[in-house]
Amino acid sequence: MTLLDEPPRHSIADLLRQLGDIPPERVRSIPYPGTATIEDLLKPENARCELVDGTLVEKAMGHEANIFGAWLLAILNTYARSKRLGYCIGEQGFIELPDGPIRGPDISFIAWSSLKNRVRPKGVLPRLAPDLVVEVLSPSNTKAEMERKRAEYFDAGVRLYWEFDPLIDFARVYTSRDQFRDLSEDDVLEGGDILQGFSIPMKDLWAEYHVGDDDS
Repeated sequence: MTLLDEPPRHSIADLLRQLGDIPPERVRSIPYPGTATIEDLLKPENARCELVDGTLVEKAMGHEANIFGAWLLAILNTYARSKRLGYCIGEQGFIELPDGPIRGPDISFIAWSSLKNRVRPKGVLPRLAPDLVVEVLSPSNTKAEMERKRAEYFDAGVRLYWEFDPLIDFARVYTSRDQFRDLSEDDVLEGGDILQGFSIPMKDLWAEYHVGDDDS
């Protein structure tokens, strides 16, 4: 194949804009953007990537985000299982959104009532829309990237979306693509109709997260 035979490509700027203005170092160049497949995604070297528009995109990384996400995952999963409401999966629990890309939310909650016969889907990449998605922001996440993710989640059938930035004690709850509420330290994080009965004061959530911080 000659250069003249190759299909037209977007510019790198177009590609980055399409993906949400993400930093170029998060875009894998092999395989060529726009040509990546599920088989490429499942290779060990691509374990931290999402598959978006045929492009392998590395998930944003942040030490504090991982600490907060792991702690919140433990809380939510313990509650969900104790109440027999469903189960949670972490950032390595990649899912194929219906009619969308393959994403790895930091936390996903799937209600038993949303599953046929209350049976977990099998396979490495289940095709489903979680009932609740939680994303914990890292420094390289962009506003446009998160807007795109939220749109994909709600279009796929996600019913509740939480977004946190532990570096600034930021919490926002979305009930649709455009309807949201910012939670202050005096508010309570609630599961609503999705994670029935779950609640935790934001003051307690942030206090527990900050245990061990050196304030001297």
